[in-house]
Amino acid sequence: MVQSLVLGTGRRWVLEEPTQERRLRVYSVSYSTSMDHGAVVTVVIIMAYSWLCCGAPTEPPTVNQVSSNRERAEDYLSQFYYNAQPPSFNSSTRQATMHSFEETLESMQRFFGLEVTGRPDARTLEVMSQPRCGVPDVDDYQHFPGRPRWRQRVVTYRITLYTNQLSRREVDATIAHAFKLYSDVIPLDFKQISSGTADIMLLFKARHHGDFYPFDGPSGVLAHANAPGPGEGGDTHFDDDEKWVLGQRGINLLLVAAHELGHALGLGHSEDRSALMFPTYHYVDTRGYVLPADDRRGVQALYGTRTARPDPRPKPNPEPKPNPEPRPKPKPEPPRPKPKPDPKPRPKPRPPTRCDRDLEFDAATAIRNELHFFKNGHYWKKNGNGLTMKRISSTWPRISRVSAAYEHKGKDTVFFFHGRQYWGTRGTTVLRGFPKPLSTLGFPSYVSDIDAAVHVPSTGKTLFFTKNLYWSFDEGSFAMDRGYPKSVYKDFPGIGYQVDAAFQNHGYLYFSDGARQSEYHYQSRRVNRVLLNYSWLDCY
Repeated sequence: MVQSLVLGTGRRWVLEEPTQERRLRVYSVSYSTSMDHGAVVTVVIIMAYSWLCCGAPTEPPTVNQVSSNRERAEDYLSQFYYNAQPPSFNSSTRQATMHSFEETLESMQRFFGLEVTGRPDARTLEVMSQPRCGVPDVDDYQHFPGRPRWRQRVVTYRITLYTNQLSRREVDATIAHAFKLYSDVIPLDFKQISSGTADIMLLFKARHHGDFYPFDGPSGVLAHANAPGPGEGGDTHFDDDEKWVLGQRGINLLLVAAHELGHALGLGHSEDRSALMFPTYHYVDTRGYVLPADDRRGVQALYGTRTARPDPRPKPNPEPKPNPEPRPKPKPEPPRPKPKPDPKPRPKPRPPTRCDRDLEFDAATAIRNELHFFKNGHYWKKNGNGLTMKRISSTWPRISRVSAAYEHKGKDTVFFFHGRQYWGTRGTTVLRGFPKPLSTLGFPSYVSDIDAAVHVPSTGKTLFFTKNLYWSFDEGSFAMDRGYPKSVYKDFPGIGYQVDAAFQNHGYLYFSDGARQSEYHYQSRRVNRVLLNYSWLDCY
């Protein structure tokens, strides 16, 4: 709805029905939502009308108002215009060098198409108060400082946590489509992997998700991503509180994913409103969608242009030629006996690397108030005196490897699992009668190993994890509960599809899947935060 108001000066004011627009808000790279500004427009019109009809002059702002407005403007400019660097969501500081306030404010006003006054007037302050992207405003396509990019030809990615609003197949296909928008125009290929640590790690998670910049609920920050680089470089997170859709009625996953992956490839934001990398979200029809020209130029400036792909159509078969007459094959000589190699001792397991971002635990448990983390025949012990590493067999001589472990404090017993058997220990002593087969606990014959185990003191149950399933074992009756196994993904929302290691500490359960770990509140069935395994080993 559009209304016009003709004023005495002959100037026509056009009032448009205010619309609601979602905006991308980035900490590294992210999205947010702006609210309806209709009330502000109404106040402006009423003030103008009052001035024209009644002739009452507007009261000048007080000294305190002027000082407050300048402080607000300086805070804004120091974040987005004074040599501001694109923030990364694993960074805690921002450097800013103060330039001329008026000159910088004029630059900001030009960028937003405001009247260039060099003063923090009402319209300028209104724009500054709007939710927005957290990186600096730049012209056309732009790259991060230092122009970071991936140096290898094939970049791997892995989705560690999926949203339950779309099927896993739909998410995989949409993320692959977002990557293809770039691989169609640059000589870079993307490969999805299902385990281990990829170059670009993606996840869907609400609120706290492990990077110290939690999401803020529905209709706020939609997603964020890091620039290319080692460690967390390229990692991309989506707020699972948003309504993710493949069409228009919600937040279109393809458009947001393609925008975030642009950041993961090294693109910053663009002032071009038609660009995918423009900081605000707006829906466009994704049928036949291709990378807009501004984004294509930006990413090709980093990686070059992909040459034409080879024609996938098969070449015609050549004209058949007559086969030559076969020649008789010589008789093979009888095989000579091979010398037997000298017997060599079996190599000892290599000590694991402690501060490795890709570190995956074989098992973890508390033992008499000390945390133990197991890997490759070794374990780290963490207590108030620090961290030590030993070989498993040096402490428990009859045990060389551990794939799962849990402590039952009431029995002062720790159980270790590997393969089809398990051991009961007290201190450094293996109890009599062990090892025992898994079948004595009630496992079916097809279970050949336990991936993880953890005892829940509040329920008296022990949870056993194998692949994407888990069992509940009643320690009191020494029997499996009925109705198991059950799905890990359905009964433990947010932790993923499988568990590699698990332990209990200070009221929380900790579930590791690959290098990532979920801090889980069992009673409320929710993830409190997401960590990396190596964070327990005094690495950061």
